[in-house]
Amino acid sequence: MFGLFGPRTRTIDMTPAEVKAGLDAGELVLVDVREPDEHRAERIQGARNMPLSRFDPKALPVDKTVVLHCAGGVRSARAVALCKQHEVDVRRHLAGGLAAWKAHGLPTRH
Repeated sequence: MFGLFGPRTRTIDMTPAEVKAGLDAGELVLVDVREPDEHRAERIQGARNMPLSRFDPKALPVDKTVVLHCAGGVRSARAVALCKQHEVDVRRHLAGGLAAWKAHGLPTRH
């Protein structure tokens, strides 16, 4: 038995354009797993901060599709793995993280 996750479950990499469209449509919740000082210094408008160092998959919002992000995609992939371990159905992350978001010319807040 695999609970919520079967043997084919994988991380879903989303592009910056896909995440932006989902945010604009109100369909996604973007969760930044970087540390609070990183989030304060620069962030994607509307992203919620839940640092990986204190990450609790069960505390994630359940009202919309959750997309995780970090600076480059490594920590958010780790957070997806933690969600799988805790049988929380969150598999999406922003591929390339904040760096990819900015490389696509999308805005950030300081």
